[in-house]
Amino acid sequence: MAKASALGRGLGALLSEIEEAYDNELPKKGGVEEIPVAKIRPNPYQPRKHFDPESLAELSESIRTHGLLQPIVVKEDLDGYILIAGERRLRASKLAKNKTIKAIVVSVSDEQMRQQALIENIQRDELNVIELAQAYQELIDIHELTHEQLSQTVHKSRAQITNTLRLLQLSEKGRKALIDGKISAGHAKVILALDPKEQSMMIDSVIGQKLSVRDVESMVKKIKLPSTSTSASTEVDTLDFDALKKRLSALGYKSGTKGYKLTIEFDDNGQIESFLDLLS
Repeated sequence: MAKASALGRGLGALLSEIEEAYDNELPKKGGVEEIPVAKIRPNPYQPRKHFDPESLAELSESIRTHGLLQPIVVKEDLDGYILIAGERRLRASKLAKNKTIKAIVVSVSDEQMRQQALIENIQRDELNVIELAQAYQELIDIHELTHEQLSQTVHKSRAQITNTLRLLQLSEKGRKALIDGKISAGHAKVILALDPKEQSMMIDSVIGQKLSVRDVESMVKKIKLPSTSTSASTEVDTLDFDALKKRLSALGYKSGTKGYKLTIEFDDNGQIESFLDLLS
């Protein structure tokens, strides 16, 4: 909990400084400056990897016509500057062949720079869904946050955070298909119930046969609950919970079975809330 509080104070102070700089154009280290584009290095902690070329071209043309309306934010380095916020604006300015760019110079630590890169992209909805899930997971791992604490920090609903994080269980092929728009988030959520080999087969089917989410749901049910040759009257001493236990374990839940019963253990209320989100 202490780490979560420290995160809130650090980010709050940083965001406040940047917002004040934007509003007043008078940050502590000086006003808005024109600095050489060639001296700015990208933020090494930038979670965003994909930038739409068409969107960048549109922004570049706007910058050519109207100039850059909102400065980027940088920190000084030994031989230049490191970008903190505004990579899309910087890329578009380079595309517009601008030699200099408006920038606000602030003093921040590497940890704050990493946090700001994550928070800015999350709050501006500039990440694809997999990058967003990875950004959520990174903040959770660094600061040992619950989904509820992260929800309060980034101003997103807890259910949205939980559902987005589940997409990290997709295979690499599944992640790429989702990023490329070949499958929808709805398809992805259904496919999560399958192992990597089954996911691959289902993704190929979705792409090749243009399957709807409902089609995929039906196919997944058949894969996970295959028909058996035993008659309906055959009695069994126990039920086969192996697949369900494996699935629960992958989601971080401990479970046990006895006969026809399955029990699930929860470490705290946060786990219970996350489990309820999954059921919803």
